[in-house]
Amino acid sequence: MYNIMELVIAFIISSMVAFGSTPLVKKLAIKLNAVDIPDEDRKQHEEIKASLGGISIVIGVAAGLFYLQPEHPHMLELIIGGLIIFATGLIDDLIGLKAYQKLIGQVGAALVVASSGLMIDKLTMPFLGTVHFDNFAFILTILWVVGVSNAINLIDGLDGLAAGVSAIGLTSILIIAITDYRMIVVYLGIILVGSCLGFLYHNFYPARIFMGDTGALFLGYSIAVISMLGLFKNVALFSFIIPIIVIAVPIFDTMFAIIRRMINRQSIGKADHKHIHHQLVEMGYSHSTAVLIIYAFSAFFGMMAIIFNSATMLTSLIIIAFIILGIQIIAELSGIVFNGQKPILTSLKKLVGKNQRI
Repeated sequence: MYNIMELVIAFIISSMVAFGSTPLVKKLAIKLNAVDIPDEDRKQHEEIKASLGGISIVIGVAAGLFYLQPEHPHMLELIIGGLIIFATGLIDDLIGLKAYQKLIGQVGAALVVASSGLMIDKLTMPFLGTVHFDNFAFILTILWVVGVSNAINLIDGLDGLAAGVSAIGLTSILIIAITDYRMIVVYLGIILVGSCLGFLYHNFYPARIFMGDTGALFLGYSIAVISMLGLFKNVALFSFIIPIIVIAVPIFDTMFAIIRRMINRQSIGKADHKHIHHQLVEMGYSHSTAVLIIYAFSAFFGMMAIIFNSATMLTSLIIIAFIILGIQIIAELSGIVFNGQKPILTSLKKLVGKNQRI
């Protein structure tokens, strides 16, 4: 049984510490000249903004951990990996790192986790049952941690976007963990959600501070790790899909960005203005509305993951159909299908227009 009051207190502690420390971190960022300067490439803000907001998120998580003091065989390695990814983001925000240098830090954090024995060693798949990865488990774990870390980092393009999407994804994982009685995931999930929401107050449009790579990489790492602690261990029929559904928006936005750049013969690491959030703004939606639309997408996928966790075969297939539709919409926003045309989005827009006239 869970101690509800203990979880509530942990949530309050992590959220209040993140909330209260953010103004102090903002002053520190300005003093250290750790600021985000707008450009014409992909930055949507018009003023210079303080960065390093991820420090507040990490402080909030640390406070929650200090209160709950969760026990797990791999806890020390998880913390060390978190410190490595935090240091990587912090150095990048302070002095700037090249892509390969950041990758070294991400791989280093992932290596610590995988070397501890916490790996994606098996998945449950329909018709195949439990599939064991054996020697490939180590590499798959590295790819998962690095991939999710980058996915959250890449979606951090509008005020409040990465923090909100992370909070929604983590809430979905938290709910699944509660139903599956995975205590360590519940503990980590509740303090991560609290820290995200405490910081989000200062980060939502118009943002007073950005989380920077310090926060984005740390949140991506945290989501990847607690997915391994909980979701990948599930024995549900389609368990291999659940972690992907939970953070489908950043994962598929990143995947489509890579495909788009390969099609255009551009460097995979080259920034562009074609991410989902950029496309929504270009379609005429306001900054905050674009963020709320992506929140809705994330909540939709999160809800699908929760239902998926205990669904029958028929229900799972129906959910997969809805998920494919959602992914198709993301692909249309990314401009990589139908030569840039948007048949589903156009149809939805016409449908909304007709309902408004009625």
